Amino acid sequence: MVVDRVSRTISHRVFRDLPELMRGGDLLVRNTTRVFRARLIGTRGSGAPAEVFLLKWLGDGLWEAMVHPGNKLHPPRTVHVADGFDVDMVEITPRRTRIVRLRTALPESEAIERFGHVPLPPYIERSDSPADVGRYQTVYAAQNGSVAAPTAGLHFTPELLTAIAERGVATADIVLHVGAGTFKPVDADDLAGHVMHEEWFSVSPQTASAVNATRAAGNSVWAVGTTTLRALESVVEPDGSVAPRDGETAIFIHPPHQVRGADHLITNFHLPRSTLLMLVAAFAGHDLMRAAYAAAVAERYRFYSYGDAMVIL
Repeated sequence: MVVDRVSRTISHRVFRDLPELMRGGDLLVRNTTRVFRARLIGTRGSGAPAEVFLLKWLGDGLWEAMVHPGNKLHPPRTVHVADGFDVDMVEITPRRTRIVRLRTALPESEAIERFGHVPLPPYIERSDSPADVGRYQTVYAAQNGSVAAPTAGLHFTPELLTAIAERGVATADIVLHVGAGTFKPVDADDLAGHVMHEEWFSVSPQTASAVNATRAAGNSVWAVGTTTLRALESVVEPDGSVAPRDGETAIFIHPPHQVRGADHLITNFHLPRSTLLMLVAAFAGHDLMRAAYAAAVAERYRFYSYGDAMVIL
């Protein structure tokens, strides 16, 4: 779907047409985070099933994690994942997650990749399959750290990236490690009461310079996905330029926020009451997004992670 904010029109194309919408001199910014096998499925001491969902590496074998069943996994209990691979409960955090310690004879990253499972979104009600290893990863993924894919990037292929480059469009990268909080719905009546999840991000000096130079030349910046836009919007300066920075961002983008980090957005269709949908509404306008989603339902677009894409001009 192509949504034009200037003409307020909605049209329908296929994703391989994307280069035709771009101009030479434009800049495509993408999130090169890589999804790791964050779900560790094992057993408790009683032999009953248990799961540890790794969220954030804390160093020295320690991770923040969600666990199931939460009422059974208190310190100092252990989840046995595989021979030579156990997870010890160390501490309960104020938000009821766990600090856990991985015990393994293998290098930690190798043990996670060997015995972990692909962290498919909670609305995909099936176990991960071998096909998900490749499908739930962008072709340009590079840096481990996400527990959910930046799904707008799943539409890109090496061939399409080549076609975009041949169009004269440059490419720049950011990193934003997507956390499980991306699936947390907004349940507060007042948006000011919603506690936004923090995610680690990095905008390099090279990417910041490319964004600013593109804008200065009168060309457009295309953000691949809400995660890319979130990173760029986190480093927008008062004069509208972007600055290099890395760290945690808890920015909550929703109407009437004026988005300045990118000129065009490539995104999927998101869950109701999600912060992602609110970000898109801030970018395109509430009424235009309502019309776009109504058209998507009427045209039987596929929603969510493995669904179809929308380009907002």
